[in-house]
Amino acid sequence: MTEIEIMDIIYQAFMTALRLAMPFLLVSMIVGVIISIFQAATQINEQTLTFVPKFLAILAVMGLLGTTILNMLQDFLRQMVSLGAGG
Repeated sequence: MTEIEIMDIIYQAFMTALRLAMPFLLVSMIVGVIISIFQAATQINEQTLTFVPKFLAILAVMGLLGTTILNMLQDFLRQMVSLGAGG
């Protein structure tokens, strides 16, 4: 393998990880901002008030995008195995 091929594999791995993590990070950030605004308006400082909605939102995203994420991981793994096998 040349250095360019290795760099391409690293780039593909990074982009796959970014595509897999982005929905979870965005949903967690949006829910966190909404809860923070609510806490600032009501002056309620409860830890579970931020944790539980984020957790539920992330579970919902996982339920909605679970098959898509699994397919993306399978495609990436197939590409890596075919490169490792020399194909």
